[in-house]
Amino acid sequence: MEKSTIQEIKERFDNDVERFSNLETGQVATIDATISLELITEASKRIVPNAKKVLDVGCGAGNYTLKMLSKVPDLNCTLVDLSLPMLDRAFQRVSAETNGKVEIKQGDIREVDLEEKSFDIILAGAVLHHLRDDEDWESTFVKLFKLLKPGGCLMISDLITQDTELLNEYTWQRYGEYLEGIGGAEYRQKVLDYIEKEDSPRSMNYQLDLMKKVGFSKVEILHKNMCFGAFGGIK
Repeated sequence: MEKSTIQEIKERFDNDVERFSNLETGQVATIDATISLELITEASKRIVPNAKKVLDVGCGAGNYTLKMLSKVPDLNCTLVDLSLPMLDRAFQRVSAETNGKVEIKQGDIREVDLEEKSFDIILAGAVLHHLRDDEDWESTFVKLFKLLKPGGCLMISDLITQDTELLNEYTWQRYGEYLEGIGGAEYRQKVLDYIEKEDSPRSMNYQLDLMKKVGFSKVEILHKNMCFGAFGGIK
């Protein structure tokens, strides 16, 4: 099946700003969204308590940065997203919560020009599952590693797979049941079809191994529930 193009993904997010602006519910289809949001921001604060600068990759409407600012006030924030309507909303919401500088960059993190060794914290919430082949994953992790200051951290909350096919089938079956519990069979099918079309997630093991490979000194698992996880690495 042909996966969605960057343009198609951009257009979908352009039309979905309101749903991604709700800090309480996050995304209903994401298991433990609020727990993961709490964990990756709290871990970032503890790893870099004197952080000055945060990069939010695929920031959407700015929920992760807002949560980060509730823990480390007045950060300088760089927000990157494909969608300009999302960025406009994120800029408006984040600017209201920090005295630091807020910069928005529209584009794909793989192509956006950013200064190396300039960020204390990089947050990637529900975004890296849009990466495609091994080369894509590795070059993106290399780039994120280079953008971090020494001692900085990359924290990820995302959709994940299992390496063992039998267990992968089981976790997606469980997820399907979860979706059906929220919105019925039609909703379940809609979400799973959309993931099939747009996303290409990798396992947490794959991503942690890749972090070590590109140079992170420590990697940590914060949370995992079926096909969702929160984890990260320290430079």
